[in-house]
Amino acid sequence: MKCMEGGPAMENGRRTLSRRTLIGSATAVAAAWAAAGPTGTAHAAPPASAPPAPPLPVPALWQEFRRNPYAHPQIPYIGRAGSRSRRRRHRARTVSALDYGAVPSTAVDSAPAINSALAAVGRRGGGTVTLPPGTFRIDGVIRIGHSGVVLKGAGSGRTTLYATRHLTELIGPYGSRYGGDKSSWSWAGGLIWLCPEGRWSSLIDAIRAREWPFEGWTGNRRDEWRTLTAVRPARRGDWSITVDDTAGLRRGRLVLLRIADDEGHTLLEHMAGGGPGPEAYQWADKTKLTSYVPYEWPVRVVSVKANRVTLERPLPLDLRPEWDPRLVTPVTPLTDAGVEGLTLEAVETPQSPHLLDKGYNGVTFQCAYDCWADDITVRHADNSFGLVAASACTLSRTRVEGRGSHHPYFCREGAHDNLVEDFTVARATVPFPPGTQLHGINVEGLSSHNVWSRGVMEMGTFDTHRGMPFANVRTEITVDNTGRHGGDASAGPLYGARFAHWNVSVTNGRAGLVRIDGVAPWSATVAISTVREFDQTDRPDFTGPLNSRLEAYGAPGGVWPPNLHRAQRAY
Repeated sequence: MKCMEGGPAMENGRRTLSRRTLIGSATAVAAAWAAAGPTGTAHAAPPASAPPAPPLPVPALWQEFRRNPYAHPQIPYIGRAGSRSRRRRHRARTVSALDYGAVPSTAVDSAPAINSALAAVGRRGGGTVTLPPGTFRIDGVIRIGHSGVVLKGAGSGRTTLYATRHLTELIGPYGSRYGGDKSSWSWAGGLIWLCPEGRWSSLIDAIRAREWPFEGWTGNRRDEWRTLTAVRPARRGDWSITVDDTAGLRRGRLVLLRIADDEGHTLLEHMAGGGPGPEAYQWADKTKLTSYVPYEWPVRVVSVKANRVTLERPLPLDLRPEWDPRLVTPVTPLTDAGVEGLTLEAVETPQSPHLLDKGYNGVTFQCAYDCWADDITVRHADNSFGLVAASACTLSRTRVEGRGSHHPYFCREGAHDNLVEDFTVARATVPFPPGTQLHGINVEGLSSHNVWSRGVMEMGTFDTHRGMPFANVRTEITVDNTGRHGGDASAGPLYGARFAHWNVSVTNGRAGLVRIDGVAPWSATVAISTVREFDQTDRPDFTGPLNSRLEAYGAPGGVWPPNLHRAQRAY
């Protein structure tokens, strides 16, 4: 078997693990997990020639996952989540925003100058716009609309963008597609907004016309795409697919896998794990949920041989003829772009009542693929970090602080394969006004295979906001679980299949969607604190057995591996 680009070897269209794959990484001790006994406890004294034994007990779930990593029933494969471009750092062209008129002063609006610099390097094919230490006032949205563009400050403790106006004032009221007076700035948009130029223009036009712009991958009318090829049946976990036509496919091309539901909603049933419970569920009246399908999953092509196409990551779902699987063109996405080393501070105002946010929002990625934010602090924001139809992006070393956020992190409208690591949600500096909500780390809208890793949450919760997100992971997080989840009834189930919570310490002992074996189908809850329910007690959406697993309950930090994502990256 030949290994392909550093990944596992291929065998009959599915990837297999080699011993070489398991060794030679920061988690090389994972090679010793085979020495663990049948109950998950490592042997005390392996032979001198054997690899070192893991230092803590190994859950049975992890041993099972190692034997079936790409199609395990309860644990999703998320080893390829996050940006890969940010590791390349090929930014030969660098310009200073000062050369375009930016001034480190709160007396001058530097937004036009910064945007001019970003647009200029974007038109020239990409580059880095630097900001020196200091505080720069911005009275408008900072936009990155060209691929290959990076905005780089001198560090989050040294460069600050001070935002004086909110999105309602700058762009206009962004109403709800479901009527009423809800503000969609409660879950969309940012004062630093990474969004491709074409999508940005159509969004703004629709908002100002008081129309609801579709926020997903295939355009405002969901018809701004063309079919590249039909795809033949395949299984979840396959890395290669068979297609009818390869004429429009090439190595490195970003394509969109589009999977439609049928009249019986069997695709939604499959996302929930299948079986009697999902089959008995009433899907037809969940109008918000059904507006999220077809399911759209962006992915790069790794190779094309005859009519076989190998993808950058394994299939998230089965492909069946009744779901009309096909590869299509997405809207032109933003790729290989990022923002680094700065603080975005909004003028401090009281948090708005729930769903009436004015739009003092932080950094949002929209229709972005393989982009990133690194060393970014957002202060006094309504909603701090957003992923909207964004995929394969990484938020690293991010921090939310100040007067508190409705959504410190939101992930919605078909956002997939993103990584949020080394993050902090700091305790609010002022009390929350009556009628406000704190949702914490949010995921919704059929978003899948996203990871929140190595986090400290001094407030908030694990907000699974209905819309049946599935196959997401939260791992190695400490949380003072003080928030509440949200979600409209028309958005359907809280969870689809294969949610995993792995090594989570709850400092106040409150359950609040951390322990999920009683509500999430085909899920894994491993090494979490002992928790108790509180006044927001959820009941499972599906009848019958949930086929979920609970291990090492009451033992956070007590299993190996301690971090599910980092362990999977060794594969």
